[in-house]
Amino acid sequence: MNGIPTSSIREGGSIHLVNPADETVIRELAHSTLAEVDDAILHAVSAQKAWAALPPAERAAGLRRFAAAVAGAVEELALLEVMNSGHPIAQARWEAGHVRDVLTYYSAAPERMIGKTIPVDGGIDVTFLEPLGVVGVIVPWNFPMTIAAWGFAPALAAGNAVVLKPAEWTPLTAIRLAELALEAGLPEGLFQTLPGRGDVVGERFVTNENVRKVVFTGSTATGKKVMAGCAHQVKAVTLELGGKSANVVFADSDLEKAAATAPYAVFENAGQDCCARSRILVERSVFDRFMELLEPAVKGVTVGDLYDESTEMGPLVAKAHFDKVASYVPDDSQVAFRGSAPAGPGFWFPPTVLLPGSRTDRVVTDEIFGPVVSVLPFDDESDAIALANDSVYGLSGSIWTRDIGRALRVSRGIESGNLSVNSHSSVRYSTPFGGFKQSGLGRELGPDAASAFTETKNVFISTD
Repeated sequence: MNGIPTSSIREGGSIHLVNPADETVIRELAHSTLAEVDDAILHAVSAQKAWAALPPAERAAGLRRFAAAVAGAVEELALLEVMNSGHPIAQARWEAGHVRDVLTYYSAAPERMIGKTIPVDGGIDVTFLEPLGVVGVIVPWNFPMTIAAWGFAPALAAGNAVVLKPAEWTPLTAIRLAELALEAGLPEGLFQTLPGRGDVVGERFVTNENVRKVVFTGSTATGKKVMAGCAHQVKAVTLELGGKSANVVFADSDLEKAAATAPYAVFENAGQDCCARSRILVERSVFDRFMELLEPAVKGVTVGDLYDESTEMGPLVAKAHFDKVASYVPDDSQVAFRGSAPAGPGFWFPPTVLLPGSRTDRVVTDEIFGPVVSVLPFDDESDAIALANDSVYGLSGSIWTRDIGRALRVSRGIESGNLSVNSHSSVRYSTPFGGFKQSGLGRELGPDAASAFTETKNVFISTD
């Protein structure tokens, strides 16, 4: 979920949106100006006050109407994502349904966000969870509508207004979601989408004092700048940044299942996923056998027609990103094997498996953010943990073993926010999501996410 790239095809104050599967221009879209951003934030301030004043049951009903509007537009949203982002249709339908489900989940929050009574001498002490005000949500291009929902749904549930900046390359589903909010009867100005440049819209979220929190998903480098900018106003931030997750395979695991599922842990969404298990670490005693099993699984990944229900992988999002991914796999790379991909037009890159010569090779350490995976051997449990932790990132990962004791030891030893044992599942809207180290700050999703968009107010009432 990494990076909001600057477009090379910008013309003045607009951008030509390009279909990554065939390189055709979808439409030209105007960028939001600084004045438009400030005006939207002022509207959000007004809308938020009215929204927060509503009884919790009415806010909950509004979110349920919003979820119903999304449910009625699942196919429309999915087709927009196929065209704008290059996602296969089955994946895009799941993503649109996920937005619906996230809204439904957080529609229960307004009536369940409660403070506390605290025993004290001389009176009663109570706490209130007060909404922050206006929240700026900045989302990347890899999962445009799902990551947007992770920010706006709990923020709205907590009584805030949201201004949303989609990535320059992939704004169409975010624009439609804001329209659906209005169609569902949410107050005008409460949820607005502002397409545009990061150094205009995103930066203004950081510097405008009426924006009380920024939620950013993107590259670690940009996340550091967002955090530094917010520090000037002591503004709250949630950061979901890069990843270089490990898929750790022990000799006692179900090796066939581990190999069969490994491609989908890294090549889904063409590897454009911060949770991608782009380092496969295999116990040395079964390394050769694992590679034998992995090859047909990789070559069996279906890449191609985005409107075919059976397609499992689409193209990379843009030419600039294609060139970046390709730079990691020059002609002299130690390629073990590749899958297939259409010749073009479009930004198609085949699933690629590398056998790096060193644990310090840049393909091992850098977040490539494409369908490229490195496979490395390890010697024992302690070596596996050390190798998994040999990264500035700590977002996700998988552990394959039949030994429950080992699974628990390794899970506690790996420095990562989200781990799966004998699985590659990273995200559920009902469980917290976020990273260690340079993978981010704070947590999204789960039962406590709405509270992260509030301030705790303490009130003492004397009974003297």
